[in-house]
Amino acid sequence: MAVGVAGFAAGVVFTGGSNLSSSTQAQTAPAASASSPRTFPDFASLAERVMPAVLAVTTEDVISPRDLRRMHPDMDPFEFFFGPRALPKQKAFGAGSAFFISADGLALTNNHVVAGAEKIFVFTDDRTRFEAKVVGRDPATDLALIKVQGKGPFAFLPLGDSDALRVGEWVMAVGNPLGIGQTVTVGVVSGKGRTLNLSRTTMSFENFIQTDAAINRGNSGGPLINLKGEVVGINTAMNAGAENMGFAVPVNTAKAILPQLKEKGKVVRGYLGVNITDVTAEHQEAFNLPSREGALVHDVMEGSPAEKAGLKHGDVIVGINGKPIKSQRELIDTVASMPPGTKVELEIIREGKHKTLTATLAERKGEGEDEEEGESETPQEAAARLGLDVTDLNARLRRQFDIPNSVDGVLVQDVEDLSVADEAGIMPGDVILEVNGQAVDSVDEFNQKLEKLRSGQAVRLYLYRQGSKRFVVFRMP
Repeated sequence: MAVGVAGFAAGVVFTGGSNLSSSTQAQTAPAASASSPRTFPDFASLAERVMPAVLAVTTEDVISPRDLRRMHPDMDPFEFFFGPRALPKQKAFGAGSAFFISADGLALTNNHVVAGAEKIFVFTDDRTRFEAKVVGRDPATDLALIKVQGKGPFAFLPLGDSDALRVGEWVMAVGNPLGIGQTVTVGVVSGKGRTLNLSRTTMSFENFIQTDAAINRGNSGGPLINLKGEVVGINTAMNAGAENMGFAVPVNTAKAILPQLKEKGKVVRGYLGVNITDVTAEHQEAFNLPSREGALVHDVMEGSPAEKAGLKHGDVIVGINGKPIKSQRELIDTVASMPPGTKVELEIIREGKHKTLTATLAERKGEGEDEEEGESETPQEAAARLGLDVTDLNARLRRQFDIPNSVDGVLVQDVEDLSVADEAGIMPGDVILEVNGQAVDSVDEFNQKLEKLRSGQAVRLYLYRQGSKRFVVFRMP
């Protein structure tokens, strides 16, 4: 699921060897002028080439029933005579998109589309259904590799170069929005290198392509295509509070981890153990730095390779093994690309002087664990990701919402439109009593329990609403 996270300029000059127009015409065409005819790319032909390789994905997960029989006023009266009745298992369903990257049935999608699913089914452009299995997942980049269980060969898409994308370049998004079937939208690259802090798991590796091609719920995992028909991104998120603001994981991120997903089913990364940011103009002045290149260390994790190497807060890392480090992004990508156990020479600036330290990288902890390069999510952000504004109960709120003293939990003050919580049916005035069967008595406790849940995991909340209690079920974004 995506979260909740066109007028086009004419007269585009295509470069980079686009095969939508002949090379001869491109070389001999006169420079555009105010009176020159203006045309759009042949999006229809591009869509015809791309759509056979794009898949609609549906997922199914079985949620085990829990014991609901407790002493409360709304107990079924028949249970007094006949005892508790068996409860049926609950199923949670999801939808998304994917695309073939090889003729033998390997396909890329988002991790949050398939994480936690017991069954995965894909539908091709002609509505043929196949079952699929997960080959590997990487929660840190929100990418997953699946294998379609069917006889090929399948049409597949070539992977392009997302680093070569330019802001303003035409792109096409293809997917299965809202489960209605394959849909094509077009737009331009609106920005690059965006960070959204979607989750604690992904925040250190977020490097999104922003586009105004419409991306809606269900588009997650579908391809973002350039005019050559190459995949340049994997559609991942949308901003429900804005118009035409979608985000895609750069395809170069996927290309870097595909070998490990195929061979190991996961991605193993080096870990240094620092919280870092880019160097701002204010940092440069305050730390008396010669330039804004490098990554400023805000914190060093206790017991980490960085601490053992002697790194301190206030250090600026400007090189690794002789390679210049110009930004936070470069440091994270460089360290993550190295296997655990690698010895690295860190060039730093400390109090205006250059120093070299030696560190031995550890293994970056996996999904649901705490250590990571970058900045951590605060507890309140966990509830906010669901679109919830919650508060602790007090005597005034109990009177205002007519909540008895026997009800303990956290009060929902507001629900963001089109958010995960909104789609699950949570309403202002609800009291959240439990998360996955565990009681919650405060906002801090509620957020802490949410933080422990992985992206894509099925969640059940137990609610009190106007004198009755109920469950709502959804997947963590």
